[in-house]
Amino acid sequence: MMTIKNWVFGAVSGALAGIFATALLQPATLADAQEKVPPPSREAIQYSYAPIVRKVAPAVVNVYVRTHVQTYASPFGNDPWFRRFFGGQFGQPTERVMNSLGSGVIINPEGLIVTNYHVVKGRGETEIRVALSNRREYDAKVISKDEKADIAVLKIEGGDGHFPYLEFDDSDRLEVGDLVLAIGNPFGVGQTVTSGIVSALSRSEMAESDSQVFIQTDAAINPGNSGGALVDMSGRLIGINTMIYSQSGGSVGIGFAIPSNLVRLYAESAAHGRKVERPWVGAKLEAMSHDVAEGLGINRVSGAVVTRLYNKGPAADAGLREGDVITHVDGVEVADARAVYYRLATKGIGQTARLSVIRKGAQMEISLPLIVAPKPGKDDAKNLVGNNPLAGARVSNILPSVADELGIDETQGVVITSVRNGSAAQSLGFQPGDIIVSISGKKITNVIEAEQAVAERQRTWQVAIKRGNRVLQLQVPG
Repeated sequence: MMTIKNWVFGAVSGALAGIFATALLQPATLADAQEKVPPPSREAIQYSYAPIVRKVAPAVVNVYVRTHVQTYASPFGNDPWFRRFFGGQFGQPTERVMNSLGSGVIINPEGLIVTNYHVVKGRGETEIRVALSNRREYDAKVISKDEKADIAVLKIEGGDGHFPYLEFDDSDRLEVGDLVLAIGNPFGVGQTVTSGIVSALSRSEMAESDSQVFIQTDAAINPGNSGGALVDMSGRLIGINTMIYSQSGGSVGIGFAIPSNLVRLYAESAAHGRKVERPWVGAKLEAMSHDVAEGLGINRVSGAVVTRLYNKGPAADAGLREGDVITHVDGVEVADARAVYYRLATKGIGQTARLSVIRKGAQMEISLPLIVAPKPGKDDAKNLVGNNPLAGARVSNILPSVADELGIDETQGVVITSVRNGSAAQSLGFQPGDIIVSISGKKITNVIEAEQAVAERQRTWQVAIKRGNRVLQLQVPG
């Protein structure tokens, strides 16, 4: 039985949210609010969301993904020892086709579509087909994707350049209680519209990366809604539905959407052929806790605590110190570290963010320039080759940009940044983010040492890696 904390992710899960601007309400006294009166006319009970749905529904598409995955048949495939060292990639190769579905939103007349990364991800050859509400279908291709943000941008192939599309609205203007509409393709039954309200803003408890925050809504959303639209009463896009909280896999009225301001950043970058680069803070931030607040003499359990500064990084140069608590970014209150990173990401490279900080009980303002992290040099990254367990892995010295990209806290050492499909490293289970501790007893502190260590012949290879908070040991015959 599932526990109460089951977050439903995947290519067929999604959180729908649509926000309606409130109708013309005049200030009322408590007595006025408590008075109950019948509708003044028949027309007063005939309000409908239909005009908004007619406007936005044509721009919401169904996304069908077919992935061709190569598998290997082996009589030893179920043996734990065999799978540990060979990953099952042994024997006769066979091809398996995997199908998944989700939703997407057209955001310009040329057929640019935003959806979730998890809707279109695939390890093999992937075919993508999108279907419009008028039943016309087109092929599409991925032009940009970001797993950490769970955002992908697609481009429809063909068409006349006159596709229906939605405009973005400012998700920072949302308030709890605003009405919303969610549109998507739940369970593959076809385009479906649900309504609700904004239940909460800046949710980050369920985030899988340090820059994710979500709009929470009670609009009914279900598997297949991922990548669908969350719209407000003006019919503008204010979020992309991405996941739900559920014990059963179906909607229980707790759904989450990626705010439109972050989605727009990725969409505009993709449209201009650019990759989104997150600002480099040059500091490690952590969420405030009761113990930390008490230790710092602060009477609020909210904000982001500066726990470490990088020498000559932007935060240190701007005047931040360890123990500082960031409470606001550009006047907007931030609940934790993820909220800070989100605000900085949507602000953009080249801008300056205004941080409100508490230091030893005193309030102060600090201006933080938003710049990109230093890029690795030619000697900072290497592809490991040869007859060794790490062949096919690309490794890099741990620089700030690398640490930010992989979401690791280490500041020194060597980390695997990618693993080539079909390589020895992939077969043995090495993953991006694995930090190489030692190779055959030799401590590894930089990529040159790693390259030299794998070049030496060994009767038995011993590789120690750090993955998360665990150190794993692997022993392989040479």
